[in-house]
Amino acid sequence: MIARVTTTVVSAPNIRIGDERLIKVTPNAALKVSSLLTRQGRPSGVLRVAVVGGGCSGLQYKMDLQDTPANRDIMVETSGIRVVVDPKSALYVTGSELDYVDSLQEGGFKVINPNAATSCSCGESFSA
Repeated sequence: MIARVTTTVVSAPNIRIGDERLIKVTPNAALKVSSLLTRQGRPSGVLRVAVVGGGCSGLQYKMDLQDTPANRDIMVETSGIRVVVDPKSALYVTGSELDYVDSLQEGGFKVINPNAATSCSCGESFSA
């Protein structure tokens, strides 16, 4: 009987390194993201920022915590955390700043985006 050995080669994702001209994270937002990553058991994880269709104004932000970047992502190290953006979303978020406000009213993550032509009154969506 011949034993067959199979090997699986897992390649690292093909990512590009960006800088804070793509997206910048404030110290408050970085602290919150770091805390959430640690709480989820992935302290070396990344914050994904994406722009998807929807919302009152046509586009909205989607943020997610992940273990690693995906293929073709652009990764930015800012304020001690790693943020990844897909190439399509990068067109919309270039020059943006992510902040976190800890308050009962209007608290949470806020994206200050110089590319947003209009935004809705709830602050959750925008148009470019």
